[in-house]
Amino acid sequence: MKSRTELLKVDPSPVPKVPIWARPRGLVLNDTDAAYAAGAALNSLDSFVRQDFSWAGVWRQRLALQCAAAAVNMTGRREDESALRDSHFLRGASDDPGPSGHLLVAWRRLAGRTTGCDAEAVRPVAEQHFGLQWDDGLAEVVANAEDMVVSSRPAPVLAAEIAAAVYRARPDAELLGFWLADMLLAQKLRWPIPVPLLMGQAPSPIFKSGENRKRIRPGAEGWGRAVFLAYATAAAEACDLGVELAQRAAKLTAVAPKLRAKGSPDVVKLLLSDDAVPASWSSQKLSARGARRLFDRLGELGAVRELSGRPTFRLYGL
Repeated sequence: MKSRTELLKVDPSPVPKVPIWARPRGLVLNDTDAAYAAGAALNSLDSFVRQDFSWAGVWRQRLALQCAAAAVNMTGRREDESALRDSHFLRGASDDPGPSGHLLVAWRRLAGRTTGCDAEAVRPVAEQHFGLQWDDGLAEVVANAEDMVVSSRPAPVLAAEIAAAVYRARPDAELLGFWLADMLLAQKLRWPIPVPLLMGQAPSPIFKSGENRKRIRPGAEGWGRAVFLAYATAAAEACDLGVELAQRAAKLTAVAPKLRAKGSPDVVKLLLSDDAVPASWSSQKLSARGARRLFDRLGELGAVRELSGRPTFRLYGL
């Protein structure tokens, strides 16, 4: 029988990073320069994704949380990452997550599913989480995505185009366009699971232009360049987050063999695969009280962080 140590996956190292020269700096006025930066940054991210780190789940879900917070901000609501995390992990299984919570679920689904742009995969997300009525316009955009994937055009170009196509067909579906851009990018790059990227950059100056710094709408002048720069920046930040999480995951897996609670392997697996775990989590092997003691122990060992900042209803994660 294998020991707990043997059951823990040994990650390759080091974590790929986007080089300094590929990170956008200052004002980029040339589409070619923006496209070059996007290609170089996504190449590093591609190497990252293909290494399949044991903590890739929590990495994707942290990126999903960032994207959801940006989407919520675009709708004019005020929930930040912390509030979204609270509402998601502390609500009852049958409770309606609300408009902002649905946006988080949408990006969590993106980060936790296999890649695919067909209507069977997209329509439930559009209707349930973006609150959109499915029509022929959206169906046509999604149907055209299959032809886009097999074309010889670069992935960031296609991502920009599908977001613009969604906006032309349905201006009220702009957020879905950002969601589909990442899905199409992943499919084009043959990633098994998408990485939430583009939406997280929406509030940044990259997507603003003119003297009044108005937001660039999908398909408008400067949209393609903005998407290229956004992917270059997002890829760099995603790799940086990976470096940070790799260090925390290494500490968790190092202390895991010292844990004596029967359900501790399940908790470790959850911490490596999701953004957060409630202190009240329980299973057949581990009671809620036992889980609280386990999290206290992991905190003492420096293997987890308490994410809520509260004395009660706590959430733990890498």
